Amino acid sequence: MKIISTDLDHKKKMQRRKEVQDQRLAQMKESKGLIIVNTGHGKGKTTAALGMVLRSLGRGYKVAIIQFIKGGWEPGEKIALSHWEKEGQLVFKAMGEGFTWETQDRQRDIEKTAEAWQSSLEFILNEDYKLVLLDEVNVAMKLGYLPVDQVLTGLEQKPEDSHVILTGRGAPSPIIEKADLVTEMTLIKHPFREQGIKAQPGIEF
Repeated sequence: MKIISTDLDHKKKMQRRKEVQDQRLAQMKESKGLIIVNTGHGKGKTTAALGMVLRSLGRGYKVAIIQFIKGGWEPGEKIALSHWEKEGQLVFKAMGEGFTWETQDRQRDIEKTAEAWQSSLEFILNEDYKLVLLDEVNVAMKLGYLPVDQVLTGLEQKPEDSHVILTGRGAPSPIIEKADLVTEMTLIKHPFREQGIKAQPGIEF
């Protein structure tokens, strides 16, 4: 015989759940600067990071976005965020020159990555910036363009209450171990592969 929960049963259950949650929250720290990693083969790593960028901007925090690898075109997010750039609340630098199969110059890619990392480090160490997004930096490390130890050393030096997001597939194990929050995007289907549909404005860029 199936027992149907009454409104009273539900209320008691939720009250118990609230007590547990309240006890858990009471034991937690108020805040902490986080190292956040979005990785995996699925789409949405940068998009998720940009959601956090918008939250930070909405709270009045200063934000820096440094894009590694990317730079072959003007992304829609840069256009959408231009208001905050003009106001001086956001710095947005696309410091790559496009996909590696387009650039076809490993040494130049390495040089551009080094420039992007030096720029990134300036913002990571700057206490005025609450959030720094290192877009596609995981790919740069995976390809051997940027030493993982160099990134770890930089992350160690960040101010205690600032956040750094690292996106891109293939995040190295030491970066994942160092991070406070790691999300892996899993690819189930993609229109590029399954249907042969090119990257589209507003969806991919």
